[in-house]
Amino acid sequence: MPKSKLKIETKSLTPRAFLVGVKLTGDAFKQQHARLALDASMLELALLCETAGLEVVGEMTQTLEAPNANTYIGSGKVEELSTWQTALDFSVVVFDDELSPRHQRELEEALGEGILVLDRTAVILDIFAQHAQTREGALQVELAQYQYRLPRLTRQWTHLARQAGGGTGRSGNGGVGLRGPGEKQLEIDRRRIRERLSRLRDELDEVRTQRAQHRAQRRRNEIPVVAIVGYTNAGKSTLLNALTNANVLVEDKLFATLDPTTRRVRLPGGHTVLFTDTVGFIQKLPTQLVAAFRATLEEITEADALLHIVDITHHDCVAQAETVIDTLTDLGAGTKQMIIALNKSDQLPKAEPPADGEHIPRFAAPGLLSEGYAISALRKTGLDELLREIEAMLYERLVPISVRLPYKAGDMMALFRREGAVDFEAPEERSILLTGRIPGRLIDVFTPYVAKSVARVDQVP
Repeated sequence: MPKSKLKIETKSLTPRAFLVGVKLTGDAFKQQHARLALDASMLELALLCETAGLEVVGEMTQTLEAPNANTYIGSGKVEELSTWQTALDFSVVVFDDELSPRHQRELEEALGEGILVLDRTAVILDIFAQHAQTREGALQVELAQYQYRLPRLTRQWTHLARQAGGGTGRSGNGGVGLRGPGEKQLEIDRRRIRERLSRLRDELDEVRTQRAQHRAQRRRNEIPVVAIVGYTNAGKSTLLNALTNANVLVEDKLFATLDPTTRRVRLPGGHTVLFTDTVGFIQKLPTQLVAAFRATLEEITEADALLHIVDITHHDCVAQAETVIDTLTDLGAGTKQMIIALNKSDQLPKAEPPADGEHIPRFAAPGLLSEGYAISALRKTGLDELLREIEAMLYERLVPISVRLPYKAGDMMALFRREGAVDFEAPEERSILLTGRIPGRLIDVFTPYVAKSVARVDQVP
């Protein structure tokens, strides 16, 4: 007689999440609003949640002139959210904007026990924590998480304070009834976190020093560095693999790789360059991450040139590219020489198939993308033309510049004369003025010595 099988229904262990987005229209918030439209931003938030391991079961949006002081969204929307929770049985609510500790506390109290309220920043931090592979990456993520959590500790100990006080604090005792074990535990946790933050900053300062030493060594070897930048999931790691066989992890997920990878590449003309893959950018990038990843992001600010990878097939590619430019500007790298590569060009409509390596004005790409280069990192098409353009920018095109070099900087004078072209030079009391042209890769080397004013002088042989 065959054995019967008992079928047991099990509930999914994946947390169910409901998304909330707000479009702010007030003048005070227009500058803070993201470049992506609200529907596109919500789609991106859904991808972030899925990457973090959440199952998205629904969403709602609201247009407000300004956030509600208590619950961010209006009271009617809070009631609607409670109704959706009953219908969809979710345990996590994720807001597309960063919430204040007060917003999180008020929302969780309004929605009831068992509902966790998160924001976009918390989700991104969780993804970073999952994907950090190196010690440096783990340190940076831990620092960002503690910076985010420190002001939000209060709401975790409110129930202990109430239990200890045995009252509401309205009896005219000046709040004495609220100071109990919960308050002490809160202060203990705050102190421990501040101590840990201090240690993390010290360790990351060591990493920063090491990176500075590596960059100095590259400068001495005169090997230019090109930082690969772009919106997350644009194909930066795929491109680095295609150029160098670097075996960097490639996944169709947001923030699949965090830790920078640097590889040497020989350009078509025989010159050598270092390509550095950097963490992907995203709109509303948490300020905690920018601060924590300072050592890594300095690879961008210290690079000789930037290679901006754009997913040309994404329906919001222009807004994504502008977000990257905004972030680069905030980092102090907005004026660096940059080449734009339009990745996944092989997936464009077949009506106008791009020729391999063709410069893309024929695509009529809008705005800043109009001078991009069509490539496919996956199929390795267009890469030779891209590398030739990078080589021309770094080595062949000479940029005009005037610098004042102290007499003790003999190596800098020699570098200017050897790699550039001196139009005229004039000795001064403590320095020598050199005016001429240098290769693009040396601009950052001489930038600290740029002459603020140049008097008319005769050429000195």
